[in-house]
Amino acid sequence: MESLKVYILVANRMYCDGVRSGLGLAVENHYAYPVIMNGEFPNFSTYMTENIAWVMDMEGQVYSCGAAAPDNCVDEEGDKLIAEIALNELGEAMRDADFIIPYGLPKQTNEPPPACAE
Repeated sequence: MESLKVYILVANRMYCDGVRSGLGLAVENHYAYPVIMNGEFPNFSTYMTENIAWVMDMEGQVYSCGAAAPDNCVDEEGDKLIAEIALNELGEAMRDADFIIPYGLPKQTNEPPPACAE
């Protein structure tokens, strides 16, 4: 089985499950690139910092598009674990992706049409 390149577009700062999904793909020998799209970040827990570092160890990368990562998201050497990426750079990078997964979309505010509600 060949390794796939997968981008996971996380819609908001509730990033935990999106990053863990990327980690699961990395463990299955795929290249995972979770991208956190919006909002300011809360401080990362030690558990989340370790998960992000593990994604990097598995040759993936966690990106931030539109917000700077918190200061406590660094490895033992003091290097930042989350790379910042511009929207146009992200678009170029995703051209090489095998799959793009939208993750954690906000809840819809409008009611669905009757045909979709059944």
